[in-house]
Formats: sequence, C-alpha cells, structure tokens
Amino acid sequence: MKHTRSVPKGKHILKYLLTSFLALSIALLTACGSSSSNSGSASDTITMGMVNPPATFDPINAADIAGQFAGRLMFDTFLDQTAPLKFVPKLADSITTADNQNYTIKLNPKAKWTDGKPVTADDVIFTFNLIANPKTETAVGSNISVLEGLTSTGKFSAGITSIPDLTKVDAHTVTFKTKKPIDPNYVKELIGTKIVTLPQHILKNIAPQDLANSKYMQSPNVTDGPYKFVTYSKNAYIQYQANNSYYLGKPKTPKFFLKIMQAPNLASELQAGTIQMNAAGGIGIIPVQDYKTVKGLKNVKTITAPQIGYQTMMFNTKTITNPQVRLAFAHAINRQQIVSKLLQGNGQIVDGPYTSVSPYLDKDLPLIKYDPALAKQMLKDAGWDFNKTVNLVVPIGNQVRQQSGDIIAQNLKAVGVKVSETTYDFPTVMQKGKAGQFDLLLIGFGGYVDPDQSAYYGPNGVYNFMKYDNPQSTSLLQAGLNESNPAKRKVIYNQLQQIWDKDMPILTLYSDNQMIVINNNIAAGGASTFWPGTVYNFQNWTYKSSK
Repeated sequence: MKHTRSVPKGKHILKYLLTSFLALSIALLTACGSSSSNSGSASDTITMGMVNPPATFDPINAADIAGQFAGRLMFDTFLDQTAPLKFVPKLADSITTADNQNYTIKLNPKAKWTDGKPVTADDVIFTFNLIANPKTETAVGSNISVLEGLTSTGKFSAGITSIPDLTKVDAHTVTFKTKKPIDPNYVKELIGTKIVTLPQHILKNIAPQDLANSKYMQSPNVTDGPYKFVTYSKNAYIQYQANNSYYLGKPKTPKFFLKIMQAPNLASELQAGTIQMNAAGGIGIIPVQDYKTVKGLKNVKTITAPQIGYQTMMFNTKTITNPQVRLAFAHAINRQQIVSKLLQGNGQIVDGPYTSVSPYLDKDLPLIKYDPALAKQMLKDAGWDFNKTVNLVVPIGNQVRQQSGDIIAQNLKAVGVKVSETTYDFPTVMQKGKAGQFDLLLIGFGGYVDPDQSAYYGPNGVYNFMKYDNPQSTSLLQAGLNESNPAKRKVIYNQLQQIWDKDMPILTLYSDNQMIVINNNIAAGGASTFWPGTVYNFQNWTYKSSK
C-alpha cells in the first residue's frame, strides 16, 4: 500500500467518534471470540492491540518487532529479560560460563514441541548451524557472530560447514565457544533472549535457501511456546490457541489474539474493552493526544515510562554520499518541535542508539542542534544540487512518526531541499529498506541494553539499510564485542558515538515515553515498561471480568 504526497501540510489529530468505533469493535470482538467484560466469569480470550502487522512469522528472520512479538507466543527463547540485565530461565534453565569464553546451555528437560517430541540439544545445534549457513535468510546472524568459526555477519567462514566447538554434551546440554572472552551479558541478551530454537525433525529436509518462504514459516504448526498458531487475517489479527502441554504450565487463558489497528483506534478499543491491553516495544503506541483520555478511563490502569527504543531517520549513503550533507540535514530538522508538539514533552532527544535508559549513553557529547541557517550554508558549501528531489519513506501505523515525517519534509523545504514523501505499510517499508529504495527512511528500533550496534552500523548488519561502511567504526565495533570489561567497553562505545555523529548515517529523531495500558480485569499479565519483559510468563496471563 502506497500513498504519495507533495510536501505535506500539518495535520491535527481528529477527535474520535467513539460510537462508530464501538460498533466496529463489537463486530470484530465477536469475530475474535472474546467474551463480555460483564459476564462475571473468567474470559477464555485475551486480545492485545498493536499498530504494525508482522513482516514474517519466521522467528530467525524477523527483523521487525511486530514479527518478533508474534513469534514469541509460539516459540521460546532460552532466557527472558524482565528488566535491564535481569535474566530469568525459559527454554534454558541456565546459560553459564567460568571464563567468559566457554558457555554452557542447560535446557529445561520438560520442554517439548507441540507434536509431543522433546526439545533437545540436537534442535539447538541444528538451529545455530542453520542461522550460520550462508544460504539461510536470517535477521539474527550478527547475534551469533561472536562464536568461533563465524564471520562478522554470523555466517560460516570459508571451508566450514558447521560451527566449531558447538557440542552436544547430552540430550539437554549444549556447549559453545566464543572467539575471545566476551561480556556474559552479551551472550545472555543477544543469544539467550533473541535466538529461537527450531524443530530439526520438521525442518531438516527443507533447503536453507527455501526456509524463509516455506509453508512452515507462513503458518508454524510445530512450536514450543505457550500458544499455538491458528490463523492470520492479514493486517487484521493473529489468532492463537493455548498449548495445553506447555512445559512451564498449561496457559490459563485458552485463546489469544493480536489485533492490528491504526494507533488512533487504540483508545476507543481500550475503552470498549475489545482489547485488554496494548503491546510494548513501539508497536502499540498510544498517540500522545490520547494520553489524557486513556488515563481517564475507568476500566484500565496506565504506566508511563522512558524506553530503550527510539525513532530514527536513515540516510541512504549510496544516494546521499557526503557526510556533510547528511549532517546539514540533521541541523535542518527541528527535533524539539517533534518532542514538544507531537509528543507534548513525553519524550527525549538523543543522538545515536542509546537513550537515557542505557548506561552506555555518552552524556558529555553535545546534541546536534537545530540550526537551519547553518544547515543551508553547509549544503551550499558541500555543493548540494537544490534541484534534486529526495524520497522520504514513512511507515503508516505510528501516528507521531507519520506526523514527524511531515515536519521533517517542511524543515528540509525551509532550507531549500525538495522532498517527495511516500508512505507504506510496515512490511513494505522493510522491503524498501533492504532494497535501498529510499533517500531518507523513518524507522524505529526496540534497542538492546547491550551496547553492540553491529546489526545497525556494521557493514553487513541486518538493519544497515543505509549501506554505511566506515572501517574505523567497523574496527571499534569488533573491539567492543571482544572486550569483556564493561568500563573499557564504555570507552569504546563513546568513541563510536563521536564517529557516528560525524558520519551521520542515521539521525536519531526522538525516544518517546511509552504508555502501557492494561484492563483492570487482567489479573495477571500485560505489557511491561521494559518491553522484552512483555513476553514473560505468558502462560499465567488471565483476564477476569468484574464480579
């Protein structure tokens, strides 16, 4: 879906006609099988609202948060992270190391696939080698790139067909070795909470190059998580049913729906009770204009907090090649206006990939200031062609991000830059990003606590849509990975923040505070202010109507 506009006019959020929305919500609620909040009994269904459709259900190739979240109901990671650097067991009882280089994964011996077969060390080894296979399309290769025998993109080095020192000790124990000693928190977060195990007995006969487009990845039918996939009505909802044999306990709610909608609809659906909560991680953002309305609702509770996630504008460095031009664009954009006007102060401006929540933010680095006069002069000095039109690509779904696209276009026009703004649904934006079909692209990231940014700034990073390639940055990224001392790592990432500010492959626009909204009748469950914690203990989530 595509919409093309000339440099757009400012917009105002409309007041919602709750009556019409309520009628639509009731119709959809009936379709989704939710029970009435006035029934006086436990509901058999929980419905969560989110604004982005998943780009894929492939758990090792989901580059988008919506796809990752959709997969987490069906597939378990080794660990969960419930708060920054607080890790709890899930598929693995533990991930341990004695020397920061040799690691042991101990699987929960009760874990099994939905077809009754056990989850074993063979499945783990199969998955790691599948990710490392050069023919496999994957978004998590960089996560395992620290293992021996793999390249910086997490693929087999020349002459290797399986990961060295990735060893089955017994049916539920796997060991592996990293190239050098590294921070154990990297392994626990980037491998423990991001790598999903796949069933070898189901997928072993599918060629790696065919996996991403296989029938299994369109509708995974053998999984190990708390819920099983039922159906996906494109851009409308994803339906799940409880995995009653789940090894951590039978889910207390038989049905779960992820309902996909435009962000302005979240408030009315929360009020109507047709959704019981919103998703975290930037895929369930309540428009700031609705904060007052939502906080005033009698049937929900709200929590507002800063987050590690952030919104960016990527530069295609193949079409906007001069760093001085990119920096001029950065000076031309009034980020404070976005935070003050669109977010009503509910956010922060940061440069680079670390927000105030991150211990790796270099607070001594001055922010890139809004200075349109400087921007115009820099463009002239750099020999910018003012007859050239740049293509600004904006995803639909996140209202503030869409409106920020309008402000950005107006700001650039004010310094003489011609802009064509095009909007697409999120899966299409991901495709265009990967293909380099943009000059400027707005996209948000959930962020990590671990400071490694190889997936974004590495020359072969899965999210490096900018095609950014600076040898000094690449060298320091590798040094940061190889350094196990947190204090020394901080020095390295401070250097990187300076380089990225100068090269400007990405301009971080803002990090918005997120509002978590949970129906009062949710007895257990709901999104976490620290979004990876959202997926913790799904099997215990319950929704009970008022008695």
